[in-house]
Order: sequence, then C-alpha cells, then structure tokens
Amino acid sequence: MHRTTPSRRLQALAKRVPYPTLPVVVRSPIAPPGASRAGDAVDIPNVSQLLDLVGIFVFALSGALMGVRKRLDVVGMLVLAEMTALGGGVVRDLILNVRPAAFQSLGYVAVPVAATVIVFFWHPHVARVMPAILVLDAAGLGLFCAVGTEKAVEYGLSPLHAALLGVVTGVGGGMLRDVLAGEIPTLLYDRQLYAVPAMLGSAVMAGLSWHGTHGWPATLAAALLAFGLRIAAMRRKWRAPLARGLDE
Repeated sequence: MHRTTPSRRLQALAKRVPYPTLPVVVRSPIAPPGASRAGDAVDIPNVSQLLDLVGIFVFALSGALMGVRKRLDVVGMLVLAEMTALGGGVVRDLILNVRPAAFQSLGYVAVPVAATVIVFFWHPHVARVMPAILVLDAAGLGLFCAVGTEKAVEYGLSPLHAALLGVVTGVGGGMLRDVLAGEIPTLLYDRQLYAVPAMLGSAVMAGLSWHGTHGWPATLAAALLAFGLRIAAMRRKWRAPLARGLDE
C-alpha cells in the first residue's frame, strides 16, 4: 500500500487553501527638508522676507557706523552690525523657545556682512546719506515690531505680551549695540520718539491679530503706523516729556 508522506500532504493542502492577499502600500520616498517634490511649487522669497532683509541691512549699517565712531577694527564693526541687525529677533525667538530665524537662513547672516564691508570702505559716503538711512531705519523699525508681534501671537502669547515682544524685536538690537559699544543705550536718554512708535505699532498688530485679522494687510497697517509716527517725530522734533520740575 502506497503511503503519502507528510510533505506531500502539506503541498496538497496548500493547493486547496488559498493564501490571503495582503494590500500592498507603496510609499513615496521622503524628500529631505527644503527639497521640493514633483508638482510642488518652488519656494521663493516673498515680499515680507525681502523687506525683512532690507531692515536687517539698514540696522547693520547703523551698527557698523557705531564701530567706526568707536574706532573699532573690522571684527568689532562686524560684531556690532550683526548684533544690531539680528539681536532683537534672536532675543524674541529665545523667549518663544524656538530656533532663531537668523540661524535658519544664510541671508540673515550674510546681509550684515555686506553692510559691514560697505561701511568699512566707504563710511564717509555712508555718513553723508544718513538722513536717508534714518528713513529706512524707521521703516525697519515698523516692520520688525509688526512681524515680531505677529510671530508672538502665532505662538500663543496674549496680546499684551505679544506687543511687548514686538517692541523688543524692534529696539532690542540697538540696545545690544550700545551696550557692547560701552555706551548707555540711546533708547534710555535720547528723548526722540523711537520706542513709542514701536509700542503703538506693536499694539495695533496685537489688536488686529486678536480680532482675527492676520497676514500682510495687518502687518502693513501696523508697520505704516510705526513708520509714519517715527518720521513725524523726526521732522517735527517731538520729544518725550521729562519728569515734572526738570528743565528742558
């Protein structure tokens, strides 16, 4: 009598019982950070980023000029330029517990370097166009305080704290510049209205964000308010009041 081996029995059983079909999942390869995939739009700098770089450039010019007045070498000029241009934003991001934006893009570091080179070789010419630089500085102040406030709101801060952080973004770099240069921060003794426009611009930005208005319209409105008030203060020579009883 022919006996069936166990292996043949298993083969015959396998032919009668179909194997379950499993779904096949095809995963697309993961693109590295910053790489664009097929069909995605290529990221290009938007208007806000370009204006941000312009503000950084103007602030860096003022820092490098401070280095010239203090007779610092090129390294000292570069340090003051970088701190003036990026200090306020770095302080803001550290308070928000996020990686500073200055360390995420080469442009944020390269622009102050370019400003330092310009001042190093042509500082007499840069000093002669200082009135135009002050106008651009006012524009940078308005933009920085508005953008700083908006970022603080996005990270969940209350309108009051977001406005305060917007002011820090606008004026923090200049204060760091003066401290590193061995001077009392200009913001504390110069009675020209500088922090006040930043405060009002930041407050408007926080209020608009609180009421649901976001994006470039709100940023532009707040930045224009701070810019206009700063320009008016320079032209009309508005000054903050002294304590009662002190002579002007």
